[in-house]
Amino acid sequence: MPLSRGTIRIGFGEFVALAAALMSIQAIAIDSMLPALPTIVRVLHVADENNGQWVVTAYVIGMGLGQLFWGLISDRFGRRPVLLGGLALYIAAAVFCGLSDSFAAFLAWRVAHGVAAASVVVTRSVIRDLFSGRHMARVMSLTFMIFLMVPILAPSVGQLILSLAPWRYIFILLGVFAAAVWLWAFLRLPETLHPEYRLTLTRSHVVKAARLVLGNRESLFYTLAMGVMFGSILSYVGMMPQIFADFFRRASLMPAIFALCAASMGVAAYLNSRIVGRFGMRHISHTVLLMFIAVTALHVLVAAATHEKLWAFVLLQSATMACFSLTLSNFGAMAMEPVGSVAGIGASLQGFISTCGGAIVGAVIGRQFNGTTMPLAAGALCCGLASLLLVLFAEGGRLFRSHHLGEDASIDRGQVAMVRRRM
Repeated sequence: MPLSRGTIRIGFGEFVALAAALMSIQAIAIDSMLPALPTIVRVLHVADENNGQWVVTAYVIGMGLGQLFWGLISDRFGRRPVLLGGLALYIAAAVFCGLSDSFAAFLAWRVAHGVAAASVVVTRSVIRDLFSGRHMARVMSLTFMIFLMVPILAPSVGQLILSLAPWRYIFILLGVFAAAVWLWAFLRLPETLHPEYRLTLTRSHVVKAARLVLGNRESLFYTLAMGVMFGSILSYVGMMPQIFADFFRRASLMPAIFALCAASMGVAAYLNSRIVGRFGMRHISHTVLLMFIAVTALHVLVAAATHEKLWAFVLLQSATMACFSLTLSNFGAMAMEPVGSVAGIGASLQGFISTCGGAIVGAVIGRQFNGTTMPLAAGALCCGLASLLLVLFAEGGRLFRSHHLGEDASIDRGQVAMVRRRM
C-alpha cells in the first residue's frame, strides 16, 4: 500500500520523484551557475581565476557543515519538519546570493546556501526508514537516475538565463525552484520516522550513536571512500569552465558537453537499479571501482602523450562518470546499512565526512589546474586508488566477499510497514 500519514497518501513512483527533487536542489545550485562562473569572477573583481573555484567549494563546505545537525535533529523531531525548515532557509540564502555585491559576501552566502541545502540529507534517512539492503540500493539508484537530470539540464538552463538576464537571476530562480519543491513536500510527503524511534537529544545518546557510526568499519571506510570519489567529481565540476575556456577554447560548448557526460551517470544509475538485486552491491561497486581506476589511468596516458582532443575527453570523462555513479550509489547504501537504528545521525555524520572530505580533495586537485587536462585525469586516478585502499579496509582486505543477511533484506519491517514496492 502507499505511504500514508493522516490524509496524505503517496505512491512509490511519486515518492521516488519527490526524493529526487529534494536531493536535486543541492546539485542545481552548483550546475546551473557554472556557465556564469567567469562572469561572476569578472563582475565581483576576483584577481586569480583559480579562486573562482571557491564558488563551488564554499557551497560544498557549507553542505558538509550543515549535515552535522540536520540529520541529528530529524532523529528527534521527525523528517518532515526538518526538510521543510531547511528548504525555507535555502530559499532565503539563494536570494541573498543573488543580491551580494562583493566576492567575500557572495562566498559567505554560498556557505549559508550549502548549509541550508544540506537539509536534504534527511531524504537519505527517509529512504533508510523505509528500505534496507539491495532494495534500498535500488531506490537510491532510481532516485539518483532522476536526480541526474539536473546536471544534464541545469547548465543549459543557466546559459539560457544568462542570455536573457544578469547572472543574479540564476540564484533568484534557484529560490523559485526550491519553493516549488517545498510546496510539493508540504502537501505530499508523510512523516516516515515512527514515534518510538525518535531519539532524545542527550549527550549520551548522541555520543552512543556517533560511536556506532564511526566505530563500524564498513560505515566509516565506505564513507571515506565516498568522500574521495566525490572529490574527483568536484574537481571536474570546478575545472570544467576553465578547461573549455583555456584548453579547448570552446567555452560555448561547456553546457552541452557537461550534459553529455552527466547523461552517462544517469544510464549507469538506471543500470544499477536493474541489476543490483541480482548481483549485489559489493560485486557491482568493487568491479566498477577497478574499471574507474583503469579508465582514469588511460586518461592520464592520453593527456600526457597527446594534446587531448575533445572527442577523447568526452569519451573518457563519460566513462569515468558512469563508473563514479555505479560506485557511489552502492557505497552510500553499504555505509548506511549498519546504522539503520540511528539513520538520521548516521546520514549526518557520513554526509559531513564525505562532503567536507570531498570538498578538500576537490579543492586540492582544482588548484593544480595548469591549462591542460592532466591535473583532472591524474587527480581522478589518485582518488580511485585511494578509494580502493579504503574499500579493502572496509572489507577486511578482500573484495567481492559475500555479506550478511542485511544486504539481501527487502524492507525493514521492524521499522515501517507502509510501503509495497511497485515494480
